[in-house]
Amino acid sequence: MAEAADIQGMSPAPARRWLRRTAAALAGAPLVAALLAGVAAPQAQAGGASKAPTGSSTVSVSLDSLTPSAPVKGDTLMVSGTVTNKGKETITDAQIDLRVGPKLYNRAAIDTAGERTGYVPGSDPYPIDDKYSETIDKLPRGGSREFSLSVPVSKLNLGDDGVYQLGVSLTGQTNRAPYDQVLGIERTFLPWQSEDRDSKPGISFLWPLITSAHLTAETGSDEQQTPVFADDDLAAEIAPGGRLERMVALGSQLPVTWVVDPDLLASVDAMTKNYRVKSGDTTVAGTNQAVAKKWLTALEAAVAEGKVVALPFGDPDLASIAHRGKNVSGTLSHLQTASEVAGVTVETILHVKPSTDFAWPVEGAVDPSIVDVATSAGAHNVIARSDSLQEDDSLSYTPTAARPIGGGTTAVVSDARLSTAFQGDMTKAGNATLAVQRFLAVSLSLAEQDTEKDRSLVVAPQRMPTIAQAQAMARALQALDDDRWTRSVTLTQAAATKPDAGATTAIPRSSQYPKRLRSQELPTQAFQDIKSTQTSLDNFQVILTQPERVVTPFGNAVNRSMSTSWRGRALEAQLYRDSVRTYLQGLVNEVQLITKSDVTLSGRSATIPVTVQNRLLQDVDHLVLRLKSENATRLELNNGGAVAEQPIRVGAGHSQSVKFDAAANINGQVQMTAQLYTQDGKPYGEEMAFTVKVSELTPTVLLVIAGGLLLLVLAGIRMYAHRKRANADGATGEDGGEPEQPSDPTPDTGPESAEPSGTGEKVDR
Repeated sequence: MAEAADIQGMSPAPARRWLRRTAAALAGAPLVAALLAGVAAPQAQAGGASKAPTGSSTVSVSLDSLTPSAPVKGDTLMVSGTVTNKGKETITDAQIDLRVGPKLYNRAAIDTAGERTGYVPGSDPYPIDDKYSETIDKLPRGGSREFSLSVPVSKLNLGDDGVYQLGVSLTGQTNRAPYDQVLGIERTFLPWQSEDRDSKPGISFLWPLITSAHLTAETGSDEQQTPVFADDDLAAEIAPGGRLERMVALGSQLPVTWVVDPDLLASVDAMTKNYRVKSGDTTVAGTNQAVAKKWLTALEAAVAEGKVVALPFGDPDLASIAHRGKNVSGTLSHLQTASEVAGVTVETILHVKPSTDFAWPVEGAVDPSIVDVATSAGAHNVIARSDSLQEDDSLSYTPTAARPIGGGTTAVVSDARLSTAFQGDMTKAGNATLAVQRFLAVSLSLAEQDTEKDRSLVVAPQRMPTIAQAQAMARALQALDDDRWTRSVTLTQAAATKPDAGATTAIPRSSQYPKRLRSQELPTQAFQDIKSTQTSLDNFQVILTQPERVVTPFGNAVNRSMSTSWRGRALEAQLYRDSVRTYLQGLVNEVQLITKSDVTLSGRSATIPVTVQNRLLQDVDHLVLRLKSENATRLELNNGGAVAEQPIRVGAGHSQSVKFDAAANINGQVQMTAQLYTQDGKPYGEEMAFTVKVSELTPTVLLVIAGGLLLLVLAGIRMYAHRKRANADGATGEDGGEPEQPSDPTPDTGPESAEPSGTGEKVDR
């Protein structure tokens, strides 16, 4: 290189730049390409089975920062990042350049450009002026080097408004290839708008506040029913620096529509008071009341303008319900209840009236059954996505989001490219920068389509963005916040925009629902488990004098059992359902019959006592105790019947003994069964069986007994006379008789224990 420069009378640095540009220009020629291939071939053979990157993949280029994201006239573009040598040799005489490509006229061109990875001679543009480049003398194997490039926008040779491809490349040499070649390149997009627009499409960006279930169905035994959390993970999410705290802080500065799961608000609100957290087999006091209050205060201020959409309580999985749950009785009624309490919950906690007529299936994937389920719960708008409700090729532009799909229902179709722009690992600065630039490029491309139409676009990102994903979304929205080529609208406004006549309104068939999403759905067994729990709850609450203490917490737990957050977490979902069912059964078992030992009846008539125990901390009523004789000929109840019943009411923490009249006709054993029933005739608890032995008294036995009684009377008279004489002498004696033993337990045994009751003994809120 130096010798060539001397021959041509050039200094070394200009010579390198001249040769570098010449090589780039000639690289597209077949002859040069063949020569380069010939040089590269021995290198590949020398490497053998090595998997080290070669060619334009030798160096990894990361674009960690690009500001401003959407420059205007007079700006200076600053690009910084890192280059890493992933090859086997040291790279020398390297230079990092900016390359600006031609305008990309549509989204297809953007997609194509975004898929290119390596350097393509003849297709990739020349570097801009060398004075805006950065040189690196040596980049060793495995070594990294940060770079920072700065160039006035006026030097980028940008033409008409639109999207341009921007590339950063590293050109250098190695020992085996001692000539300038592009060893690494990364591309992104540069949106350019030099003048304001008269017509701008509206854009509604959904900002979801959703998390997984944390509250259990359990509460404490106090009057306030202290809630019990399965863990303290929610506190970490709303604490400073946590995911939900960042979502609120970022969203408060952005023109977004808040999409809220009311269960999240209810859970955080529960944390503002006394609460407990499970720890092994016990619970410990929660300590994050201040954190919860601060988060709710910040959220209330952020949503004060009223741009709030409330999902059904617990964010039920509409697709799972439609495909696997709707045929299980009771499932749709749970969804209806979840929808009904959503608005009340949000308004009570945030003091703002939300919109409750939007349904949001997972990833916006819809089919007829999903739409039917959504509308059955009262939704008039279904948030779909454009990769589900696809347009045909006849439409040359992206239509407005609102699509009437029949029956007074509107499909609000979010743009798939914009909605998925921030998925993946955004903790890497390079990934976040590329995502932001692509989002801006696609939104500008959409704005350039058919500018005469009034259109509204919707962005529905992932349900639970990470902190890094939320930060990347915020950066993109901040670039649009000054209404560059779009204007911000609410989701309600987007749904009300006049639909395009040519837009598709055909809902995909059920067979077109993505297999990947179907495999993540809750199984039918989940809804059968929920039905079983609800049946037990229905039977339980009718005996309670304060049924509201169980209806609310268990109803909420049932809704959480259907949550979208269980997707991909089948085991955790099963454990949650099992815990709800087990806890409820434990409460049900607190009202039960006390096991009886066998009873012996000596005589023609007697009473049979049966004891009912209530270890709950509220009274139970509306119960019927039924006693049945399996042999009414031998032992009859209540004047000749085989079955006798008595109504039952037992105080909190008490036991009640109930007596049944019985008459014996024949000696022998009789099997008896006792069973509690609710007043509507449904069995409650386990049946209890015991045996009654009937022993008839003969005349001889009666004579013996009479003789014994006579002796006892005489002995009593003698003792009485003896005691009277003793009292007369001033002496004091002791009663030697045995205490009287009642034949039956007292009607009410009183509280079982004075010890305080633990969690689970008092029915939940």
